[in-house]
Amino acid sequence: MASSTTFPTFKYFQISWPSEYVAHVEINRPDKMNAFHEAMWLELRQVFSALSFSPSVRAIVLSGAGPKAFTTGLDVQAASKTGVLAQDASEPAGDNARVATVIRRHVIEFQDCVGAIEKCEKPVICVMHGYTLGLGIDISTCADVRICSNDTKFVVKEVDIGLAADIGTLTRLPKVVGNYGWVKDVSLTARPFSAEEALRVGFVSAVYAGKEEAVNEGIKWATLVAGKSPVAVQGTKELLNWSRDHSVQDGLRYTGVWNQAMLQTHDVPRAMQAGMKRKKPTFEKL
Repeated sequence: MASSTTFPTFKYFQISWPSEYVAHVEINRPDKMNAFHEAMWLELRQVFSALSFSPSVRAIVLSGAGPKAFTTGLDVQAASKTGVLAQDASEPAGDNARVATVIRRHVIEFQDCVGAIEKCEKPVICVMHGYTLGLGIDISTCADVRICSNDTKFVVKEVDIGLAADIGTLTRLPKVVGNYGWVKDVSLTARPFSAEEALRVGFVSAVYAGKEEAVNEGIKWATLVAGKSPVAVQGTKELLNWSRDHSVQDGLRYTGVWNQAMLQTHDVPRAMQAGMKRKKPTFEKL
């Protein structure tokens, strides 16, 4: 199993190992309510890229440090001083095409950093509590499963700072909940919605009494998944994500091509034999 002695350390993310093959990633800027600036989202990509390729990791829990927030989203104060949002409305713009190119490149890189959670080969359960605003919604929609504590306050916040959400919420959230009307409601108004409402529309799978209970349940889920064949689990995530973005026929065809290789794994007979003997199977690292 990976440990703090064998895995890189990061400035803004704390990684622990609560059980075998399970990594717990905490957004670690609690003094700023885990608000993100550029160095953080660049590091987020590093964290999930490293976890994706580590054979000692099979499932990941993502949460926020501190009692108040999963994340309040973008650190607006920092963003107003540097980067593409640091524009003085009183100053004339430069060449529009060049300014637009810089902004596009920035947005694409930002999207790629947050999308590293979705691209991660290992399943990710996102455990939210307290304030979960703006970028917090973008991040959570990249996860495979979402749960939260009953004090969670969600807001798709971007319209309140003068922009359309551009890091994933408007693309992924409708597919997560399957209700465009509700997504338009919360995205156009930036109104808060509760853990109860998030559960009702299918944004989260479960709500727990507090952060500690929610995190513990997230670890239980990840531990359950980590005990299964990594070939089967990683294949299931890949095929579900592919099928979400393609037609049924394309999904079936891709599944057939995928499994023509993956069904040759030793994990299949090992799991079947263990089931017949009522024993827990063990699987090699992947």
